[in-house]
Amino acid sequence: MLSRVADSLYWMSRYIERAENNARIAGVNLQLLLDLTNPAEANPKHQWDPIISSLEENELFASLYDSPDGKTVIDFVSLQKKNPNSIFSCLSHARENARTTREQISSEMWEQINRLYLFVKSDAAKKLVRTSPYEFFKRIITGSHLFQGITDATMTHGEGWDFIRIGKLLERADCTSRILDVKYHIILPSGEKVGGNVDTIQWMSVLRSCSALEAYRKVYVDQVAPWKVAEFIITHSAFPRSIRFSVDYFDAALHHISGSSESKYANEAERLSGRLRSDLDYVTIGDIFKFGLHEYLEQIQERLVEISDAMHSSYCAETTLDNVATG
Repeated sequence: MLSRVADSLYWMSRYIERAENNARIAGVNLQLLLDLTNPAEANPKHQWDPIISSLEENELFASLYDSPDGKTVIDFVSLQKKNPNSIFSCLSHARENARTTREQISSEMWEQINRLYLFVKSDAAKKLVRTSPYEFFKRIITGSHLFQGITDATMTHGEGWDFIRIGKLLERADCTSRILDVKYHIILPSGEKVGGNVDTIQWMSVLRSCSALEAYRKVYVDQVAPWKVAEFIITHSAFPRSIRFSVDYFDAALHHISGSSESKYANEAERLSGRLRSDLDYVTIGDIFKFGLHEYLEQIQERLVEISDAMHSSYCAETTLDNVATG
């Protein structure tokens, strides 16, 4: 497969996953504000700062808005064209990458991604963001799920499909790590005890941000505990949004592309992904907290970047400037 095509399919998938993740996080935060009935608990700056931090766009946000509150953050995350990671920007980039690979993707995939793009570009989307942002975010999430289902059902499961899987799963693992890191490092208010009402509500919001609350309840029936949430989101092998699950499957996709055995490696990307996969197979939550949860998640994010860079060196040497700049 041409490196240009592989690169475009990879970034198309990453951008759609990023748009969905941003929509889910913002939507969950709106719900969190309803759950926090005490006005002191629902301090706008305290509740919306973490979303900006998770996007790592604090300086850009500060240059565009006076302070973080529901209205400004929702605008920044949803339709702000100056934000390279807004839902609008992500879907615009995804559509452009899809346009350049029309011969590789199915017509149904193109129609769905075009439908999503035209929606976020419309006046109806702008109105919905103002009047019912939760419904706007829900529509983005549903549209992303539909695209993923259409992709699996209508595209030949060859190299192109593998690059799409790798993009989706790398983005998912990175986003999951950031959601967990932001909660542990930023969200817990000063003076609020671990295990208190606010703390429990916030950890439940972390699970909802990963679409993991119901799955978590099936494994851990009792109280939502920080170490159990972290264990589930990081190491659960069967939950599709856990870091371990994502790493397992993009490592398998890398090997499927090269044709090498999963017990060996044919390039640097496979070596790095295999090491990360092995580490996640054997690490315990005790090991993680002993090392430091924040430090561990930062290390995961750095290793994901290394894998992405190595994959591009192996398969996508002729990357486009737009994707490199905004990825």
